[in-house]
Amino acid sequence: MSPGARMIDLNADLGEEITDDAALLALVSSANVACGYHAGNDAIMRAVCEEATRRGVAVGAQVSYLDRENFGRVSLDVTSAVLRDQVADQVGALAAHAEAAGTTVAYVKPHGALYNRVVHDGDQATAVLDGSGQLPVLGLPGGVLLDLAAGRGRVVRREGFPDRGYTPEGTLVPRDRPGALVQAEGDIVAHALSLAPDVNSLCLHGDSPGALAHAVAVRRALEAAGWGVAPCG
Repeated sequence: MSPGARMIDLNADLGEEITDDAALLALVSSANVACGYHAGNDAIMRAVCEEATRRGVAVGAQVSYLDRENFGRVSLDVTSAVLRDQVADQVGALAAHAEAAGTTVAYVKPHGALYNRVVHDGDQATAVLDGSGQLPVLGLPGGVLLDLAAGRGRVVRREGFPDRGYTPEGTLVPRDRPGALVQAEGDIVAHALSLAPDVNSLCLHGDSPGALAHAVAVRRALEAAGWGVAPCG
């Protein structure tokens, strides 16, 4: 890649026991590691951190509601204090495994229903920030979470989803509604290329049929278009 080339981060949700972690770690530059509240456990966190370290992939805390039964995809009305402590618990757990693997937690990203909730819920967004120290924050552009983080002087990283549909307001179409998922590989690639100039990171989901092949296609298309892939600085 030539000096001055455009750079993009590619991230994936890992450690969830449903994705080919090793294959995705060969493609991405950042790993959103499940911290045990919606999926994962200590052994899985340690394994992902070790492989990420070996490959030079950044490790991020993928924090969630305490809801393994629903995979963290149901919005919960927990108090700000409880959510703050839950986020801190998750970040702390991952930080211990990251340190043991020779790396550090580089950012925080909410998962599932919490990700969507903090786009518009100031109380829960504040709880996520209060529970995650001064970590950079990865989230949806235009949402309350990133606005509040920026107001605190936190580093914010704008994220795009090539395989997800967007509403006219720029939020993600809920998964239970038509148009929530972009499924054709060509459409996913085209969406990735259109999103890349306006975000810092693109999320490559690995939990749907053909997802790994789609991730490979997205990375190849980005590189062919002159993008370099690296963790956010």
